[in-house]
Amino acid sequence: MAAVLLLVVALVAVGSGRGDAFDPNPLQDFCVADTTSKVRVNGVSCKDPAAVVPGDFFFAGVDKPGGTISKHYAFSALPVQIPGLNTLGQSHVRVDVPPGGIFPPHYHPRASETAVVLEGSVYFGFLSSYPDNRLFDKVLRKGDVFAVPQGLVHFLYNNGTEPAALYATLSSQNPGLVLLADTLFAGALPDDLLAKTLRSGNDNHIVEIIRRKFGRP
Repeated sequence: MAAVLLLVVALVAVGSGRGDAFDPNPLQDFCVADTTSKVRVNGVSCKDPAAVVPGDFFFAGVDKPGGTISKHYAFSALPVQIPGLNTLGQSHVRVDVPPGGIFPPHYHPRASETAVVLEGSVYFGFLSSYPDNRLFDKVLRKGDVFAVPQGLVHFLYNNGTEPAALYATLSSQNPGLVLLADTLFAGALPDDLLAKTLRSGNDNHIVEIIRRKFGRP
């Protein structure tokens, strides 16, 4: 019995010294982003804790639309920039969608998402992965919350008559954004590959028509 116990202790000791060990959580109370630093780490390097102020954890203006407006899809996205969230594995954004506007099918490779409707209503949903491709969708109204698992394709569509606004929280500091249609048709994939993907055989004409709509010659 004593020999078995010694073996277990030895294995634990060896495992704890492996080079791929890591800390899953932050090692300090906070790591406020120092945007002036030229040091590049997995996140942004930390500001001197002695120089941290309450404003590093604050953001004003999320009660109004703002940010970048999509040229093709009409939605606008306002990133909530809070330096104090650096290394904490989350990001936030306000999304506004006018009547008839969409946030087209997309996914975040590094994050799950939870969205709450601030104003209006939207048709919101996501698809499970291949081969089931099940659709999970709801019409969301003010006060409703919907969750999207990490890496799954999702969308929202304002098919109502009033502007809609949502506040989304993502489980990564850098969730990534892949717009499916833009990736396929505005990217550099060969036409014949796309034609076969669309099950149009060797007919590249369909691909050419769609690509022109995405600004490709």
